[in-house]
Amino acid sequence: MLFDTWYDLLRILAMGVAAYVALLLLLRVSGKRTLSKLNAFDFVITVALGSTLATVLLSSTVSLAEGLLALALLVALQWGVAFASSRSRRVERLVKTEPALLYRQGFLTGAMRRERVTADELRQAARASGHADLEEVAAVVLETDGTLSVLTSAPASLQGAPQPGDDPA
Repeated sequence: MLFDTWYDLLRILAMGVAAYVALLLLLRVSGKRTLSKLNAFDFVITVALGSTLATVLLSSTVSLAEGLLALALLVALQWGVAFASSRSRRVERLVKTEPALLYRQGFLTGAMRRERVTADELRQAARASGHADLEEVAAVVLETDGTLSVLTSAPASLQGAPQPGDDPA
């Protein structure tokens, strides 16, 4: 079936415009941090916002007011958590992870196991950053947002000092 009624199509059009404008305003007021990808918590909020917007658009059982309240609630919660984590080390540790060194002059297998990352994934990250193999790489770090950073020269903090997760030789 192509569609049920013209009303359904017009409802989606009206709800879509209203919800989209409201979401843009909420995101503008709440700041850039709301849709950042600094950690897994940020990613979850971004997905939840998209899911909520889709529900507002497609579910005839959700009113515009309910959908806007849900969007505002998610944005407010994200703002609150970001505000609290920027002022409290305890809250920051609760919602954020630390970067993990996975490769430095060889694979750090203990850290790789803890982070559930394979050697092939590290090799892929090296190739994606333009390096034929890991011999050209000083270090690979799993960042708090889940991306792999490939460093071509070791930062001063990594030069010479053993790091957590180093396997004894």
